[in-house]
Amino acid sequence: MGDWDLAEEAVQDAFATAVERWPRAGVPRDPLAWIVAVARNRAIDRLRRDRALRARAPDLAALAATATDEAVEEPVATSVPDERLRLMFACCHPALAAEAQVALTLRLLGGLTTAEVAHAFLVPEPTMAQRLARAKAKIRAASIPFRVPPDEALPARLGAVLHVVALIFNEGYAASAGDTHVRQSLCAEAVRLAAIVVELMPREAEAVGLHALLLANHARRRARVDADGALVLLEDQDRRLWDAAAIGDATRLAARALRLGPPGRFVLQAAIAVEHANAPTAAETRWERIAVYYGHLAALDPDPVVELNRAVAIAMAGDIAGGLARIDALAATLDRYHYFHAARADLLRRLGARDAAASAYARAAELAGNRAERAFLERRLAETLA
Repeated sequence: MGDWDLAEEAVQDAFATAVERWPRAGVPRDPLAWIVAVARNRAIDRLRRDRALRARAPDLAALAATATDEAVEEPVATSVPDERLRLMFACCHPALAAEAQVALTLRLLGGLTTAEVAHAFLVPEPTMAQRLARAKAKIRAASIPFRVPPDEALPARLGAVLHVVALIFNEGYAASAGDTHVRQSLCAEAVRLAAIVVELMPREAEAVGLHALLLANHARRRARVDADGALVLLEDQDRRLWDAAAIGDATRLAARALRLGPPGRFVLQAAIAVEHANAPTAAETRWERIAVYYGHLAALDPDPVVELNRAVAIAMAGDIAGGLARIDALAATLDRYHYFHAARADLLRRLGARDAAASAYARAAELAGNRAERAFLERRLAETLA
């Protein structure tokens, strides 16, 4: 069994232990840290057992004798202070394709299921399962080690780790399935990890930008659903419930990230999030500036979801027909993305095209995996048909 197979087995074993133990003993104060610690201990125990077996085989006795407990538990000195983050850097091995690094890390250490990882990449679950299987096969064939990298190797893995942290937050911010719209524990863990990365690499603009982005979005957590758990859109949220201190921190971090160099993906997204967070009212949102930021983001990182958000910003800045035309141009790529149909429905409703809006709301509700989002879309559909 390879290191990566061992890591996956250990994490799955830790989750199984949690399901058995927590109902009796209670949920620990930091569930994710508990999972990571148990998984690591299980992996170390398995390695020690395997080494003992090899020691009894004459042809592998020399190999067993060369391994030490210290080498198993911590092969290199590292300044990464957090156990979970160390394992994330270990998973994001540059010998793998960038997408494979992120997908495997989300699956093994991010607390996401294969279905949730697939949702993060906008692909069907069987497709993602095949990609994960191919990545594991490459790991085995190339004997890629599962080891915490030394400090000098961290920058090469930073981009993938930041992507992982961002996608963990996204799944918490708007859950892809289940009864609740927000998974606060995932959001809080992503914010925590982003803060640690900034402490570790304070001159990395994208790390600072990601921390700002997550803080600005997480600052609205108390206003994003009502007392019954129903979804509340940004324009309808009670801004008095927003975390003003977190918004202030996010604003300062975003400005700092912009000063550190040419803005990257997370720096531009942070600038957008800070614009929303600092608008006194929905009507005072500077949509023209947000549309410009999305334009820069689209030029830097062409992506259909970025183009969708850019189209919405253009529409909200006043050109609803122009924004709708841009959305319609994305139909072939985003037909199975419920936010595409929801955005299209909203603009059609604003233009008075009730029948077309109702059809789009129905399609969005059909695709939504989260019950709270589906209920919201069904309410909008009923209002449009009324």
